[in-house]
Amino acid sequence: MKNPLLTFTDKGIYCEKAKVYLDPWKPVDKAIISHGHADHSRWGHKNYITHEQNIPIIKHRLGDINTTAVAWGESFTVHGVRFSLHPAGHIPGSSQIRVEHKGEVWVFSGDYKTEADGISTPFEPIKCHSFITECTFGLPAFKWTPQQEVFRDINQWWAENRAEGKTSVLFGYSLGKAQRLLKHLDTSIGVIYTHAAIENMNEVLRPYVYLPRTIRITKDTKKEDLKGNLVLAPPSTHGSPWLRKMVPYVTATASGWMAFRGARRRRAIDKGFVLSDHCDWSGLLASIKATGASRIVCTHGYSDIFSRFLREQGYDARTEETQYEGELAEISSSTEDET
Repeated sequence: MKNPLLTFTDKGIYCEKAKVYLDPWKPVDKAIISHGHADHSRWGHKNYITHEQNIPIIKHRLGDINTTAVAWGESFTVHGVRFSLHPAGHIPGSSQIRVEHKGEVWVFSGDYKTEADGISTPFEPIKCHSFITECTFGLPAFKWTPQQEVFRDINQWWAENRAEGKTSVLFGYSLGKAQRLLKHLDTSIGVIYTHAAIENMNEVLRPYVYLPRTIRITKDTKKEDLKGNLVLAPPSTHGSPWLRKMVPYVTATASGWMAFRGARRRRAIDKGFVLSDHCDWSGLLASIKATGASRIVCTHGYSDIFSRFLREQGYDARTEETQYEGELAEISSSTEDET
């Protein structure tokens, strides 16, 4: 495509006409940020434009930065290019970024999911000519079970562990996944304790999202306090000395990667629950169809396989390299997992 409205550079996705970057991975003057995860919102930009709910999230993570808040659907113009933010359904405050110039419309989806999770503004398909999509789970093998069934299984697992006098340690990313889990945990079973990284983020999000009561784990927390209750912790704590006071405990991870049988075994997790904040195969395809776009740019994940399939379906599809990680960040150590 000659002179596209958005291009991929060594700094990030760039709109040359507006001199604006979308989720850049290197420092730039002006950045529009889709959401607060570390691979999409990085430190060092002079100006950050993002959804109003994402402001406290990125300030918590990045410190004293120069931010501009935008509401859903609110249009703003930079050098004649019109931008607006629309719900992505990925985590609280997550946006798709719509870009329009002289009748040409692009949408950068960031990370997104179509299943309403109870804490994020649900995904809203936006009509466009070109759609930039993630492909984190862009394989037909990924097909999510409805979340109400997953949460039923998680609560049953906790209840069984409590009956055996064991602490349930559930791993989930500190921003988004942890709050989604909290929203649907059955507090009649017992008390929910949290790692500091998760509790810090809970405090940021409580003004916007209802979450049940939680207790922060400190050096004064006793093993007897935790027995039979549930501990919500970031993945980086797995195998760490921090877990010693939980003994006897049972571990579980909530992630889309738990759909692969070997994933739980490789990470020495006792139980795996398939729960992702990204689309599965059918969700990706349905979302793309709903946009009406004919040009699709596939980024992080199974981009080669997914784009090849789209071309077979008649789309003008290609791949582009980025530094976005998708759900990989949820299963590895992260700077988000503060002590």
